[in-house]
Amino acid sequence: MIGRIIEVADDRRHLFLSRGFLVVKDTEGERKELGQIPLDDIAAVIANAHGLSYTNNLLVALAERCAPFVLCAANHNAVGMVLTIDGNYQQAKRFDAQLAASQPLKKRLWAEVVKSKLQQQADALEAAGAPFIPLSALVRKVRSGDPDNFEAQGARRYWGLLFGDDFRRDQQSDGLNAMLNYGYTVLRATTARAVVAAGLHPTIGLHHSNEGNAMRLVDDLMEPFRPVIDLKVWQLYRHGETQVTPESKRELVRTLYDDMQTGAGATPLIVCTQKLAVSLAQVFMGERNKLDLPLPGLPLDLAASFQED
Repeated sequence: MIGRIIEVADDRRHLFLSRGFLVVKDTEGERKELGQIPLDDIAAVIANAHGLSYTNNLLVALAERCAPFVLCAANHNAVGMVLTIDGNYQQAKRFDAQLAASQPLKKRLWAEVVKSKLQQQADALEAAGAPFIPLSALVRKVRSGDPDNFEAQGARRYWGLLFGDDFRRDQQSDGLNAMLNYGYTVLRATTARAVVAAGLHPTIGLHHSNEGNAMRLVDDLMEPFRPVIDLKVWQLYRHGETQVTPESKRELVRTLYDDMQTGAGATPLIVCTQKLAVSLAQVFMGERNKLDLPLPGLPLDLAASFQED
């Protein structure tokens, strides 16, 4: 299912539920109604302002529809997320299978994810006109569980090749880092929705193991899609965008609706996250052997935009 990602970034806003719609109202002056969005059309709501108010009924209705309500702090980082606790009719059964998954199985699946991420990074570098062989060469070397940590080795090479030797990935910095933060926040919300809807627990990861991270599986499964956000940020920067602006936000959100190449043909990225989460649940249940990951190659709309440049 493809839904709309709604961001509220103005402090003077009140959100509430009315007859199946999310309603946005101004809290100053004449307190005018500013818009309505059908709840069934919403994939996620990004609360990216500090003076927002919202009703409990709205949060309940969004959770019932498996639409995350994401709380953002400074520099567009997600610090909280309201998710349903009952996202799939087979949830208990799938939780049990997820918990029972063997370490060798999880290591094999993590290797699949790492290979896909490295290939997507190589594709992003190639599109940006940067050397991509150092990343694509790593794909063939990844072993079960990635014991050589090629995922981290690739990241160290990748950032410098894409954004220059002086670039450092820092979630607390502004500029390019803030744009990356925003793109990842939106991607994380859609991936969280996919994980919960597939009947999986977002905390029980394949590889990420930080005890303070309640979204370890989400962070595992979003890895192959991060390079799409990275390349869009690179493109925005090339066109003069150096900060998070309304236009750069719109462009980053649109990226999630770009078609990626898959075994079933062109599929929107947001749907690819859903297919990946469902395939993982099926692997845990013994219903399939491999993850449903995107094929090599840029999203079609993003690739077309590079041809126009």
